[in-house]
Amino acid sequence: MHLFYQPKISLGHLPEDESRHAVKVLRLEPGDEIAIADGAGGLYQAKVKENDPRHCTFKITQIVNTPPRDFSIHLAIAPTKNIDRIEWMLEKCIEMGVEAISFIQCKTSERKSINMDRLEKVAISAMKQSLQSRIPLLNAIAPYSDFIMKRKEKQKFIAHADETAPVPLINLATAKGQYLVVIGPEGDFTPEELDLSNQEGFNKVSLGPNRYALKPQDW
Repeated sequence: MHLFYQPKISLGHLPEDESRHAVKVLRLEPGDEIAIADGAGGLYQAKVKENDPRHCTFKITQIVNTPPRDFSIHLAIAPTKNIDRIEWMLEKCIEMGVEAISFIQCKTSERKSINMDRLEKVAISAMKQSLQSRIPLLNAIAPYSDFIMKRKEKQKFIAHADETAPVPLINLATAKGQYLVVIGPEGDFTPEELDLSNQEGFNKVSLGPNRYALKPQDW
């Protein structure tokens, strides 16, 4: 069954781009069954009513609500110079069910801006491909200090290159919590940024002993 995205399910029709795909590409006819996700945990079984390529209407036949998990993950990351790597990361985060993703601008960041419209489209596509009904909250890029000083999560972690071998994240995170994990830019955090995170109650952690390999196109 084909999965579509409509955040305003009460409208009773698919958005224009989804309508066009349903009618022009998939050739759906009235009576064909489809599934619709609203991005907030709602999954709807439906049947096509009118196969208009600009305004494909549907009739809901079943509603399945996916409750939120008993824990939440918020990832904050400085966008890399190669935007393809950020898009790949976003896809993986959605597949894993991450609840929120924020982008931060650090002193050594090589990328100062990010196309949120493009990332929202990547997120929608990843949600549909992984057959999920939730899209994480995506927050536009913000200065590091502004972001760090506004956090309310109870478990806050900062991961960075450190020869002192900090404690692995998995050993510090306790079950059923609200987790925030901050990851810096290619040039890592500055000492001042690390001091600020310490003042704001962040725990320094390691993501593991290995250096993660780049994809072939990054060589």
